[in-house]
Amino acid sequence: MPKPERTAAILVAAGRGLRAGAGGPKQYRTIGGQTVIYRAMEAFSGHPDVFAVQPVVNPDDTALFDEAVAGLRHRPPTPGGATRQASVHAGLEALASEKPDIVLIHDAARPFVTAAVISRAIAAAGRTGAAIPVIPVTDTIKLTGDAGDVEATPERARLRIAQTPQAFRFDVILEAHRRAARDGRSDFTDDAALAEWAGLTVATFEGDAANMKLTTPEDFVREEARLASQLGDIRTGTGYDVHAFGDGDHVMICGVRVPHTKGFLAHSDGDVGLHALVDAILGALADGDIGSHFPPSEAKWKGASSDQFLKYAVERVTARGGRIANLEVTLICERPKIGPLRDTMRAKIAEISGVHVSRVAVKATTSERLGFTGREEGIAATASATVRLPWDDKGWDDKGRSA
Repeated sequence: MPKPERTAAILVAAGRGLRAGAGGPKQYRTIGGQTVIYRAMEAFSGHPDVFAVQPVVNPDDTALFDEAVAGLRHRPPTPGGATRQASVHAGLEALASEKPDIVLIHDAARPFVTAAVISRAIAAAGRTGAAIPVIPVTDTIKLTGDAGDVEATPERARLRIAQTPQAFRFDVILEAHRRAARDGRSDFTDDAALAEWAGLTVATFEGDAANMKLTTPEDFVREEARLASQLGDIRTGTGYDVHAFGDGDHVMICGVRVPHTKGFLAHSDGDVGLHALVDAILGALADGDIGSHFPPSEAKWKGASSDQFLKYAVERVTARGGRIANLEVTLICERPKIGPLRDTMRAKIAEISGVHVSRVAVKATTSERLGFTGREEGIAATASATVRLPWDDKGWDDKGRSA
C-alpha cells in the first residue's frame, strides 16, 4: 500500500483589502455571524487529510487574528510580505521543516470553500503535481486597448475563472518561489502563474461557484443576503425557571456572580437566567427541555456551572446549520437589584453563546411585593430565543444530526 500523502495548507491573510471599503481588513469582518477568516480556515482545520494549517498574517493584525479564529487548529502564524507572492513564500518557508508532500494555498478572503473542493485539490495535486480549481466563464469576455476599444473576443469555451485552494507538490512550488525571489520576480498574481513561469504544467479540476473571493462592499452585501436566504425557518422559543433562596453569600444570575445575603437551593448553580435561556433555545429547536438533557437526578450535574448548559444549547443550533438571532431574559425579583449589572450580564451571555451583545437583552422587574418573589423567597426568570435554521422537514436525532 502506498504511503499516504501528507498535506498542509497555507491561508494567505496578510492583505489590507482596501477595495472592500471601511471596516478594517476584510478577512476579519463578519459575514453570516462569523469572521471571514474563520469560515475560510475552518474547512481546512477540520479536514481529515490536512495535517497542518499555516496562516500568514500582517504582524499588525495578531490580536485580530487570534480573536477571529479562536478554537481552530492551526500552526503559529507567520508574518506576511508586501505582496501576496511574498506572503505565500513566507508560508512555504514556515512549513519547510514539516516536510509536507502537498501544499494547498488558499486566500483567506474566500470563506465559502468546501471540504469537497479541498479533497479534489489534494487528489489533483497527487496526480499532476500542480492543479487549480476553475469554473467556466458564462459571460462573453472582451479584450480592450488603452482607449477602451474592443480589440478581440476570446473563445469563451476555453476560458476559465481560477480559484483557490491551488495545490502543488510542496518541494516543487517551494523551489519555484525561491527561484522567483532570486530572479527578482514579484509580479505574479497567483501561484499558478508563478508555476507556469517556472515551467510546470498546471492542471485544472472542478471548482465551486460559491467559492468566491470577497473583494468589494457589494460582495459582502450579496453574500449576507444569500446566507440569510438559506435560513428561512425562523423559530421562537420561550423558557421559564425559578429557584428558591437558601443559605449562601451570592447567587449566579446570567453567568455573573452576584453578592447577596442568600444563595440558591438548586442541583446545579441555580442560574435562573441561563436556565430559562437554555429552555428557550431548546424550545425553538423542538428539542426537549433542560431537564431532559441535564437530568437533576444525575450526580455529575450537582453544582455544575450553567454556562456549559447554554453552550450546549447553542451547539445544538450550530449543528443544524442555524444561527441565533436574539436572546432575551427577564428576571423577576425584589433583590438583588439587576439594573446596575444589566450590561455585565448581557456581555456574559454574549460571551458564552457567541452571539453579539447587540442581540442580547436582559430586563428586570419586581412583583410589587406579591407572591414568593415579592416575599423574597426566590427568583424567577422568563426568556425567549429567536433562531434561524435552514428549512428542513426531515427532522433531527438526539445528536443534532439530520434524520
